[in-house]
Amino acid sequence: MRNHIRRLGWKIKRKPIQRLMRLMGLQAIYPKPKTTKPHPQHKVYPYLLRGLKINRPNQVWAADITYVPMEKGFMYLVAIMDWHSRKVLSWRISNSMEADFCIEALEDAIAKYGCPEIFNTDQGSQFTSDSFINVLEENRIKISMDGRGRFLDNIFIERLWWTLKYQYLYLWSFDNGRDLRQGLQKWFRFYNHERSHQRLSDCTPDEIYYELPHPFAEAA
Repeated sequence: MRNHIRRLGWKIKRKPIQRLMRLMGLQAIYPKPKTTKPHPQHKVYPYLLRGLKINRPNQVWAADITYVPMEKGFMYLVAIMDWHSRKVLSWRISNSMEADFCIEALEDAIAKYGCPEIFNTDQGSQFTSDSFINVLEENRIKISMDGRGRFLDNIFIERLWWTLKYQYLYLWSFDNGRDLRQGLQKWFRFYNHERSHQRLSDCTPDEIYYELPHPFAEAA
């Protein structure tokens, strides 16, 4: 904008342009650089997974938020994953970063699958909010949070986002939230039921979560 105004013959610097745009409420329509924004007044919990051997379903769940590009604008997606099996237990989309859609996904996962021993998230304000923490505490779930800037603490769900975006979302265009929701339903069903993982000995998340026989095991 500064360069455009200079081309019109006005001598102006960048900061006055920024100030005027803020006054007019003008901003680019794109997802903000970070979906993780800590709240200064919210309690942060220690990271409980370091050195922990995770070897069974419902031992550790993890949650994270990412943005989903659409034809016009974007939406936010939260997913809850079982760490051992990589199974996506629940997910929700929202056009805002309020905590409500995260709480709804958490309550849905608990209703369907029971409670995990530990629930791990980043330090985002949605996950440190009183309403989200209350659900965990009421169900006697231990709370674990990643260190600041340590995305590797929640690496499995970060890999989920990469797979979802590069193998599905970036290949399609969604006009509205309804189309996006229907598309995600199909993809997560495929991910849980059909997509094998090399790190799961070529099993699917459902096969590991439900402890089903290995699909390639030889008949006795």
